[in-house]
Amino acid sequence: MLHSVIQQGNTSLLAFGGILFAFIATVFATAKLCNYLPKDGGREYAHDGKLSAGKPRGAGIIFVLAFVLATVLFVPMNAELIIYLILIVISMMTGFLDDASKTPWGEYKKGFLDLCVAALVAFTFLKYNANVAELAFFDVKYVVHPALYAFLIIVLVWTSVNVTNCADGVDGLSGTLTIITLMSIYMIGNMKEMPENFRFLILLFAVCILGYLWYNATPSKLMMGDAGSRAMGLFISIAILKTGCPVLYIPVALVLLLDGGLGLVKVFLLRFLKIRILKNTRTPLHDHVRKVWEWSNTQTVFRFAIIQIIVSVAVIYGIQL
Repeated sequence: MLHSVIQQGNTSLLAFGGILFAFIATVFATAKLCNYLPKDGGREYAHDGKLSAGKPRGAGIIFVLAFVLATVLFVPMNAELIIYLILIVISMMTGFLDDASKTPWGEYKKGFLDLCVAALVAFTFLKYNANVAELAFFDVKYVVHPALYAFLIIVLVWTSVNVTNCADGVDGLSGTLTIITLMSIYMIGNMKEMPENFRFLILLFAVCILGYLWYNATPSKLMMGDAGSRAMGLFISIAILKTGCPVLYIPVALVLLLDGGLGLVKVFLLRFLKIRILKNTRTPLHDHVRKVWEWSNTQTVFRFAIIQIIVSVAVIYGIQL
């Protein structure tokens, strides 16, 4: 919106203003609206889960809407981008309604809704982008059959949404890991000719998460809930698709994958195949390191972040060689 009325020569000033607006809007709105959010009841099975009882949760609705507003005001819009924003809001709202519900939504209901959103992402991406993917580190591009590519995109989106959601259990953890992942994708996008408007979109989303973390740092005053974690996972998957190298999701979101994904695999194998794995490992892994290895919340966030930064730096350096 604003980009259309400001002269081209002031693009840098507009970007600077957009980033400041995104952060300030998130911080201000969170301060004013957090008391209207639903209250957490304390998670029975999570390590120290009862300590979160009574805190506002569902704060994802605030930073996601701040992101959408900043995008509409400061980013050149097109049909593809509008659809992605709508899907992010839908994913956020399904999470928020679950956060606000007295009876938590069932796993199958949430999984089906995630599947629907993932299918819409696949349809949208293939409509506006070529069905060509690049094999990371080898500079080899290959054409993927649209039906197969759509299936793989659905798997990627569904996985990203759910592992990011499962990794949300320690003050500041999922938000910090998401920022590291998004900034890694931003740098990869600079090397892979990602559209400029989408690169700026990544910065706006990361800044809005920082606005949320202003209140979520240990000891937290509120929590993002499914409203935030599901939207973050969805945005990560869309961002990595726009690099043209979707396989890079694995290394740049490795800690999120391991922290949240191992629990999903463990439950799936036990429930459907009666196969028991990781018998002596608590999942998500952030519960294991706190309960068994006696890491503090701060140690968990810093050490998980350090691991992801090291992996991401190696990936980015390897790509530019």
